[in-house]
Amino acid sequence: MDRRGIYFDSSGPSDLEHILATHPLDDTALMNRARGCLAQMQEAHLSKYTAFDPGRPCPEPGYVLVIDQTRGDASITHGGADANTFREMLYWAQEEHPAARILIKTHPETDQGHRPGYFSASDQTDRITLFSDPVSPWVLMEGAIAVYTVTSQLGFEAIFAGHRPQVFGQPFYAGWGLTEDRHPLPMPRRNRRLSRAQMFAAAMILYPTWYDPYHDRLCDLETAIATLAAQSRAWREDRLGWAAYGMRLWKRAPLQSFFGLHRKVIFPGSSTPPDRPAMVWASQVINTPATACRVEDGFLRSRGLGADLVPPLSLVCDDLGIYYDPTRESRLERLIAQRASLRPDQSARAEALVGMLVRDGLSKYNLGRAAPDLPCGHRILVPGQVEDDASIRLGAGGDIITNLALLQRVRSENPNAVILYKPHPDVEAGLRPGDIAADALKDLADLTLTGTDPARLLTQVQEVWTMTSLLGFEALLRGIRVTTTGAPFYAGWGLTRDLGDIPARRNARPTLAGLVHATLIDYPRYFDPATGQPCPVEVVAHRIAHGLLHQPGPANRLLARLQGAFATYAYLWR
Repeated sequence: MDRRGIYFDSSGPSDLEHILATHPLDDTALMNRARGCLAQMQEAHLSKYTAFDPGRPCPEPGYVLVIDQTRGDASITHGGADANTFREMLYWAQEEHPAARILIKTHPETDQGHRPGYFSASDQTDRITLFSDPVSPWVLMEGAIAVYTVTSQLGFEAIFAGHRPQVFGQPFYAGWGLTEDRHPLPMPRRNRRLSRAQMFAAAMILYPTWYDPYHDRLCDLETAIATLAAQSRAWREDRLGWAAYGMRLWKRAPLQSFFGLHRKVIFPGSSTPPDRPAMVWASQVINTPATACRVEDGFLRSRGLGADLVPPLSLVCDDLGIYYDPTRESRLERLIAQRASLRPDQSARAEALVGMLVRDGLSKYNLGRAAPDLPCGHRILVPGQVEDDASIRLGAGGDIITNLALLQRVRSENPNAVILYKPHPDVEAGLRPGDIAADALKDLADLTLTGTDPARLLTQVQEVWTMTSLLGFEALLRGIRVTTTGAPFYAGWGLTRDLGDIPARRNARPTLAGLVHATLIDYPRYFDPATGQPCPVEVVAHRIAHGLLHQPGPANRLLARLQGAFATYAYLWR
């Protein structure tokens, strides 16, 4: 919203030009924000228009990039240019790079037939090629040896991709020492020399107004980037439509919400349509394509149990393996290793997320009441698990594959500790196996905590022992010492005491912030039930802590029990 003019009209000053000319742009915190936001945009491959696949290949590097625009665009007619300017630009691109290929990148609106550009197929020669594929501008810039533009925003992005673009019009980013200006504005309107961070801070942080669609309010650039990253990821992964296998009937509606926004998910009986990628529920052993992604609940799932048919607010879709299976590499493992080095903005976001989760007492299912008065002493929490769970079958170590065996090991190594046993909610509800006989519990645990909120309980213990439970990860978030007897996804990175067999490939050493960034920010997909849109993790955390979410009723519990009883016969209706 500009009170002086508008940024694309060079005939007079705009608020943006005023900021660029007069604002000190020397605040360290502002410059750090600018660098962090720019890095986030590059990593998520965000641009003005994000409807492209970042993995789509670009031409072989070594080309001169010439940027076309839509004919008659206001930035051209009000930016000191016309049709002849584009001809002049193409001429000089060839003249100044006589041995290089010329790649003319067409505008998305031209490619979709909405508005014509200034170049057409008649301009192509054995040296000049029109390129209309929807690719990432950041990847496109990497392969360019020079960039030529009139007033396109791609020229603005070229600056941050490391180029000094040749500019033939008078866009807002010209005249500040970051471009080669062929038709500069008369002095002294733009006589200041700026750094890339200063240009980004002015044009992307200080000038625009950003909007948060989840809370219907204004927001900062960081929130807007996280929003666009989540929605762009969903479009890129889902635009072809999914073929889903091994999905129970009740899961199909939530799957449509997550993955069917742009093209409906289908549930075929056997072969996958050739134009669709495949997904399968991770625990299902059925005939699916070898390339099928494995789907599973995320780590900040809901307020209620999946066994009670409460729909998830987060899901993971893993193209390599699945996080709870240490016998093969998962996408999460690779992300954790990559996050062994974090930028300051990434650390700040992960730490802020941890603060939110701890402050609001959030966990995977967000169920239970406050713990009763606990015995004094060194308290060790032992979370029970579902004993037929895939994480136990694949990730538990040695002979500790039951809750009873885990308790016995904890008691033998900690004879004087106060051992608190918390049964798994699904086991408590009678929906899954893993119960321990009362006599055995009495000898091994000082207290059995049924129906207790794990997040509140973690504030009162000093240590956690687990096979592979997510509660170990949630304990790490709260600074609690964790011992694992299996190989959960968070073990083996130097943050836990590990008694199980850890894959040798887990040799990176991320900080806790790096583990959190990979596990809660990078890996899962999130769904906002209020807007029906993909969203960042912070939105789901806020909804669980403060929003009105689906709550299971008696009908859910009855349906869950019936589904479990008839699961063996699911082939009859799938």
